[in-house]
Amino acid sequence: MKNDDSSVIIREGTCHVLYAYDIGRATNLAKCLERVSALGGHATLSNRNRRAPKYFGFDPQPLSVVQVSETRRVGSHEVSQEVSLTFYDFGALSVCYEIPLSGTLADLRDLSIRITADDGLPADARRRATDITSALGDAVDHPLVSAPVEDYLIFEISDFDLRGPADTLHERAGAVLAQILRSEAAPLSESETADALACRISYGPDDVTFIDWNAAMMFDRQAEDVRAVLEFANTELLELRFLDYQLDSSLDRSFELTARPRNLLRLVPGWTARNVRRISRMQLEGAILFERVSNAPKLLGDQFLARVYRLVSQRFHVSEWNSSILRKLDTIEDFYKQINDNAASQRLELLEWIIIILILLEIVIPFLPKLLPGFH
Repeated sequence: MKNDDSSVIIREGTCHVLYAYDIGRATNLAKCLERVSALGGHATLSNRNRRAPKYFGFDPQPLSVVQVSETRRVGSHEVSQEVSLTFYDFGALSVCYEIPLSGTLADLRDLSIRITADDGLPADARRRATDITSALGDAVDHPLVSAPVEDYLIFEISDFDLRGPADTLHERAGAVLAQILRSEAAPLSESETADALACRISYGPDDVTFIDWNAAMMFDRQAEDVRAVLEFANTELLELRFLDYQLDSSLDRSFELTARPRNLLRLVPGWTARNVRRISRMQLEGAILFERVSNAPKLLGDQFLARVYRLVSQRFHVSEWNSSILRKLDTIEDFYKQINDNAASQRLELLEWIIIILILLEIVIPFLPKLLPGFH
């Protein structure tokens, strides 16, 4: 792969730094809008429509809010004071910082490395997520900002000169492009470079988008819809990771319930039913969140956006996450059935012993006066 960064002139662009969090089981976006409006000058509704492109088919549409922050810098680059927060109804929040950029591909490589090494933006993003979640109150069901966070970089180049066909850019400057996408200062091997640039797509002869697991780069003069797809996919990945973690915990608790030694308390009416309800609730909550996340975007009417979503899903291994989650949901259902079957078996066994005891009493009672003369 060639490393000719001079083949690209970047006059204007923006690096979008994304941090996705799970902030609760679900978000009531109507209430969220009321709470945000009540904050007055602290936050304002965004008048941009890039968070819910007309082809997405979101129902309800995500809510985008813009907060004004103090001036921050990453290296020599100044971070925009406008911080965008996007709320999704399935309890997710995406925090987006914007860094204006220009120069060469080598400059973008240096910026990518500095952002990855920076601790200020992640700390500020978590603080914002915690503060806004607290301010939303009952607009968020079971509010709690998750420990896992999913970060992603989107380099959007809107004014550029590629000095050649867009579909050959990876051949002319593939090495430095891969370094940008992987935030690596050292040169990458040919196989690693090829892997970083494998997921690419173009709509016209003068645009190209590279999608990797750590970052994406778009040479496109109108890329708002593509950027929104990438932001949602990053949020979806966070939710899948978070749900997978929750299901691991649910599996551990379910195993503990099924592995408890048998005792007389398990024969008390309602004792096993409580455990069954707990496992059933774990399974139901996981299934509901999985369906909400998986069915959120429809991408109706635009096959190009659908292909972009398939590419980013492939790079994020969404299908593997989905398969893992479905297996764990099935395993929890097996635990549920096992506890339920064991409870039914124990009840039948108890009834059998009661019947045996009653039959024995019926047989023995007539002989008691002869065996015990004082018995009346």
